[in-house]
Amino acid sequence: MFIRLTCLLLLLAYNGYCQKKNAGYQLNIRKTAVPVHIDGLDTDQAWSDADVATDFFMVLPMDTSRARVRTEVRMSYDNEHLYLLAINYHALPGPYMVESLRRDWEFGKNDNFLLFMDTFDDLTNGFSFGSNAAGAQWDGIMYEGGKVDLSWDNKWTSVVKNMDDRWVFEAAIPFKSIRYKKGITQWGINFSRLDLKTTEKSSWTPIPRQFPTASLAYTGILQWDAPPPAARSNISVIPYALGGVSRNYSKGTPSNYRHDIGADAKIALTSSLNLDLTVNPDFSQVDVDRQVTNLDRYELFFPERRQFFLENGDLFANFGYATIRPFFSRRIGLGVPIQYGARLSGKINKNWRVGAMDMQTGPVSADSLPTQNFATLAIQRKVFARSNIGLMLINKQSLNYAPDPHATRQYSTYNRNIGMEYNLASANNVWTGKMLFLKSFSPGSTGDDFVQAGHLTYFSRKWNITWQHEYVGTHYNAEVGYVPRVGYAKVFPQVTRVFFPKGGRILSHGPTWGSYYFYNTSFNQTDNETYLMYLLTFRSRSTLDGWIGYDYVKLLRPFDPTNTNKDPIAVGTMHRWTSYGMDYVSKPQRLLTWSASMRNGGYYLNGTRFSLTSEVRYRFQPYVSLSVNVGFNRITLPAPWNVTDLWLVSPRLDVTMTNKLFITAFAQYNNQRDNINLNTRLQWRYRPASDLFLVYTDNYIPSSLGVKDRAFVIKWTYWWSI
Repeated sequence: MFIRLTCLLLLLAYNGYCQKKNAGYQLNIRKTAVPVHIDGLDTDQAWSDADVATDFFMVLPMDTSRARVRTEVRMSYDNEHLYLLAINYHALPGPYMVESLRRDWEFGKNDNFLLFMDTFDDLTNGFSFGSNAAGAQWDGIMYEGGKVDLSWDNKWTSVVKNMDDRWVFEAAIPFKSIRYKKGITQWGINFSRLDLKTTEKSSWTPIPRQFPTASLAYTGILQWDAPPPAARSNISVIPYALGGVSRNYSKGTPSNYRHDIGADAKIALTSSLNLDLTVNPDFSQVDVDRQVTNLDRYELFFPERRQFFLENGDLFANFGYATIRPFFSRRIGLGVPIQYGARLSGKINKNWRVGAMDMQTGPVSADSLPTQNFATLAIQRKVFARSNIGLMLINKQSLNYAPDPHATRQYSTYNRNIGMEYNLASANNVWTGKMLFLKSFSPGSTGDDFVQAGHLTYFSRKWNITWQHEYVGTHYNAEVGYVPRVGYAKVFPQVTRVFFPKGGRILSHGPTWGSYYFYNTSFNQTDNETYLMYLLTFRSRSTLDGWIGYDYVKLLRPFDPTNTNKDPIAVGTMHRWTSYGMDYVSKPQRLLTWSASMRNGGYYLNGTRFSLTSEVRYRFQPYVSLSVNVGFNRITLPAPWNVTDLWLVSPRLDVTMTNKLFITAFAQYNNQRDNINLNTRLQWRYRPASDLFLVYTDNYIPSSLGVKDRAFVIKWTYWWSI
């Protein structure tokens, strides 16, 4: 299987090695000698002299015609900045539609304009900038040919002006804020527009509707009149100062006062290679993780939000699969002090990317945790049109540590991983795939400590067909990774067929069939989940689906089916059930939007489970957004579990007084964790990429409303460009 799939991936990559799909779409960019004032107006001389990109293509609802809404784009530059002007005309009367003024909004819920730049012309990596119609910024780093990580944040300026027949977006992006290949005069470029009044998504270049407008395989060409300015001295220092107080009332401890300082530094070694340094970092501004009702047998995944780990983070974080991650940065420094760290990442040339990171954490005497060092190296080599081969090395080392056999807590002296993967992406994006091999090294390892996995996907307008397989050895160990399950083999086939009616309210519809088969390492079946779903997508952009599924589970470890610390079900017991459900998401054009998801059917021990989750949101655009998320599960089992009702209720208030001043307040009631969490955060972006945070949080016992713990933090950051 391994050899056959590898040969097929290589053959598809070779056959897809061809000229760039949309190379005929070119926009010339010329240097301006006249200053450009970022005011949301098109009156500068640079815009009169610039070429215009217009006559966009419709992507949704259908991709067979030109766009109905008109968009005009101009670009220019000087020695310091790349400039962009987008004039977005209205096709229907009425106000624009946005969520709020908060940065990095949700794409499908805002009238917006986006720029996608392939600054290395490799069809794989780049940057995205844009705005919604109210002026809230969007920026992200692009990876894997069409994905955008919005956690990336950098310095740039923009202004939006609204008029009766159009809204205008004008931006200045410092060359210091992006990475690009030195000396080239062609970048991949595309522009995307979403107009919710007409439910139309459009693109400057033609893109098949099954792909996102962010797909770098379908970019046109930005033709420079001369190579972009060479990188000058580009050093940024980002110091922070923090003060705070917290108290744990449950333990009866006195108040703990905090006063910390630290700094990050970003040093551009070249226009495409960056060195990041951090000393005594703090991550107090990180959003509180959204709680979920946990009925899973394995550890849940929560994404990384800390800025230091994000630029070129795909080199590290996307190695492997969603549940086979040899490197997971949240293993570093949450609950443990980070003393210092360094990371080198970026492009060496058009074909080579590199990422090297070293982090040092301090000891925690209360847990007998020693000082630890985390070192990671990732290398990626482009092959064929858009494919690549990657290599990763990971070393976790406990320093000056000799395990005490009588100690309550034991830690490994070291844990190492080495891995290699081949990522397929055909030139037209129709074929994607991966082949992966990982090997771990730990003290006393006795073999079966490797991973082999792979998948192949065919994605056309009407068909989406996937095959995936995984083998994770019983003794595979990734202490710096996220691998919640070991000792299994898995196969996963899935097929989707899409139909397109010629008219009516339904835009597309079709079935999806899929099945997960799990086996132990002796290839005896332990799990199976098979489902059949039918999805309807309406022209209004609302969606409705219904599904039916079959589950089989043979428990390999004790498991409490309610996850509320009740008696576990015995190892080796077998459970089968069927269930059904449906999901609905309303159209985003209304001020009041809602979604609902229902599931009903069997559960462990011939029991039943009914669940209903819903979100209701109302916006007073663009300043206020009110939402309530409600999740309810009723689990009915024989004694001693009987009937268990699990509630998760989370109201949220977002106030965006300007696109620089934000207030967020939310509560989370979770009776599975017997907790009420209250959190309030004020963020003032007093200058680009520089912030003042005020964060207040409480945790309560639901039955008595007694305080568990309470904390207040004030934090100041400043982005200083040298």
